[in-house]
Amino acid sequence: MAFKFSILIVLGFFISSFSEKKETYSAPIYKSISGKDLFDSDEILSLVLKGNIRTLLNDRGETPSYHPVTLSYKNKDSSELNISVQMKVRGHFRKLKENCKYPPLQISFPKDIDGLSSVFKGQKKLKLVMPCAGEDYIIREWLVYKIYNLVTPNSFKVRLVRIDLDDAKSKKQAAPFYGFLIEDEKQMAARNKAIAVEEKLRPEQTKQDDFLTMAVFQYMVGNTDWSVQYLQNIKLLKTESSTQLITVPYDFDHSGIVNAPYAHPAEELLMKSVQERRYRGYCMTDLKAFEKPIALFNRLKNDIYHLFTDCSLLDAKYIKSITKYLDEFYATINDPKSWQKDFAYPCDKNGTGNVVIKGLKED
Repeated sequence: MAFKFSILIVLGFFISSFSEKKETYSAPIYKSISGKDLFDSDEILSLVLKGNIRTLLNDRGETPSYHPVTLSYKNKDSSELNISVQMKVRGHFRKLKENCKYPPLQISFPKDIDGLSSVFKGQKKLKLVMPCAGEDYIIREWLVYKIYNLVTPNSFKVRLVRIDLDDAKSKKQAAPFYGFLIEDEKQMAARNKAIAVEEKLRPEQTKQDDFLTMAVFQYMVGNTDWSVQYLQNIKLLKTESSTQLITVPYDFDHSGIVNAPYAHPAEELLMKSVQERRYRGYCMTDLKAFEKPIALFNRLKNDIYHLFTDCSLLDAKYIKSITKYLDEFYATINDPKSWQKDFAYPCDKNGTGNVVIKGLKED
């Protein structure tokens, strides 16, 4: 079995040479990009992918190629729209056949997409998350993104889709399944009047309020598969109003709240399960800074619970278990001794709070 975590390094080894920066695009900082219709709706979008699908899905080497695919869906007036797109396999862990049945995909839209009356107007490239170990885990990860949408606009929007594969060379077609589209990084940045950048830095150098909110969120959902130093499942945003960068998380399939069968915490973290919570921020001597994110999560409590209890795509057993999992989080953050102990864990020199995950870059 392939492991997602490739390298772990102790934070103390990092030095001030982390200053190299690369902006991921050079568009004006406030450039408006369309995409409102696609990501501002919770309606499930049914997609049909036509072409040599098996060839596409089997192209999982180091440098997968783009393959022509016809993407079809029905407009609001029930008319069918067919778009000629290019698609390729992306990712690392979920790309490997021994790990996942369906690999994650990237969709590249034609240049004339803006001339079409389409929900995809304004799109250039989109990530499509496919079911790795079953579509139940797709629904759960989609909901984790929705939680963070409640927490802050500095988050990736997602759209749940129902996918039908129409393989031109196969007589037996696969049953439809769920997946989800992830908002393009440039669109997410523009929506927040920012640009996306790549910069080597320590988490202490990012915007503190946003980082603490993000880190407490990761603690809530039981996700340890991230790091700022290596941009492991973290994107950075730069705004005109601040010199400090904003951290934006993504990729939550290794979180405890998803609890995928292939998900395991890195051995160096000395954790028994992904459902065990471990705060992965940096050491802070003034714990009062956590009062603001704690208050935020308390205000959002009912909305967060309703994401799961109101979702008809989840089974009753999972809803019951995840309600208990969230109850444990809220019991902790409303007990000062408990949250102060957990959030001060990175200060423990004998613990694993300073282990930094490098992992595999998954873009």
